[in-house]
Amino acid sequence: MGGLILALWLLGSPSDAQISVGERALAYLVELTRIDTTNPPGNETRAARWLQRVAMEEGIACELLGPDPDRLNFVARLEGSGRRRPMLLMAHTDVVPADPAQWSVPPFAGLVRDGYVWGRGTLDDKSLLAAELAAMVELKRRGVRLERDIVLMAEADEESGSTGVRWLLENAREKIDAEFALNEGGFIVQLPSGRRVYHVQTSEKIPTRVVLRARGASGHGSVPVRDNAVVTLARALARLAEVEQPVHLNTTTRRYLRAMARIEEYRWLAPLLAGLNRPESAIMAAGAIRAKAPEMEALLRTSVSPTMLKAGVKINVIPSVAEAYLDVRRLPNESAEEVVARLRRAVHDSTVEILPAPGQAMPQAPPSPHHSRLYKHMEEVFLKASPGALVVPYMQTGATDGAYLRHGGIPVYGVPLFVREDGPGRAHGNDERIAVDGLKAGAALLYEILLAAGR
Repeated sequence: MGGLILALWLLGSPSDAQISVGERALAYLVELTRIDTTNPPGNETRAARWLQRVAMEEGIACELLGPDPDRLNFVARLEGSGRRRPMLLMAHTDVVPADPAQWSVPPFAGLVRDGYVWGRGTLDDKSLLAAELAAMVELKRRGVRLERDIVLMAEADEESGSTGVRWLLENAREKIDAEFALNEGGFIVQLPSGRRVYHVQTSEKIPTRVVLRARGASGHGSVPVRDNAVVTLARALARLAEVEQPVHLNTTTRRYLRAMARIEEYRWLAPLLAGLNRPESAIMAAGAIRAKAPEMEALLRTSVSPTMLKAGVKINVIPSVAEAYLDVRRLPNESAEEVVARLRRAVHDSTVEILPAPGQAMPQAPPSPHHSRLYKHMEEVFLKASPGALVVPYMQTGATDGAYLRHGGIPVYGVPLFVREDGPGRAHGNDERIAVDGLKAGAALLYEILLAAGR
């Protein structure tokens, strides 16, 4: 409880000029976590107004933008000389739902306990937002002379529709236009040897959700029918499970795998790399990687995961329609049409329809360059903080709002500020939490990146 009292004192203290950027990020995260922005319905304006109050108290120009008064986006700007194009910091204010009955602490209390900040959004994505705001305030308070504007965008509705960032790009692009942007998606891995690997997200797989719909004869459950839609659907899913998706490497994954293969803990990867480049051995090599590191294997090809089933209204009624929902994550160098055509060939049944699932459709976007000025500055900052560390470009298997900016011509980097911890308390999970020391260190890293890239 002492950490919580300290964080609240920091936030309200009028004489906190000597507070570190990390302590300020802690105070901001505690307050942001206490603002319930569960999506749906979101109500992100609550967080946007809190951000506005902090920015105005610090003399940082800001505004609230958006078509829905309950779901406004926050945009702040710290002006530089204009010699270089702006740099954008982005994060989202909404969070996924949390069932208090499944938590050991209230999910929106912003508790600091046992060395962690607990609460929904502490990992996704209010920790990044707190660090970004703290770093911006630090630049302002120190009067750092910048050669470029630093813009902070906290958007609404990342978790369900990305309406916030899409609205800004379509209606207020000039407010957030930048040479490059920093976003979520990066992470630090602490290896058993003590060495750190900084994963800079430069690309991401594209959600391409589909529905398999089988039709058949309906009737009473006591009289089996030959063309049972549920059976037809089950056969289709079984065929998909048996088919290995093709292996495709891109510039990001090639560089990532080569770099990881040089680490002691991943020496086993080196002899498999050549096999990935040969069509006749790629599937076998990918299978060997999956046995050791399933998350790494997911970078090599489009993934297909059945996640939901829908059929029937009563146990003694044979339904005429059965549906399966598939979470397909395609590689950025494959089109949706290519993937769907491959699924149709695998199912090999004209009575099974393969249709786009309703919901958000993410755009195809090029990877952010590995040799930009910002990427080099990040490398320098990370290596200074962790001598002997490895900095690698990384393709995320999930998806972020960064895809919309990349599609619009703004390179986006998922910045690795925080050490990824496995086990309970991860993003979207019960008892979500972030280590206090890690949060402080990450905020300090971000400040150094802004110093290097902003001057």
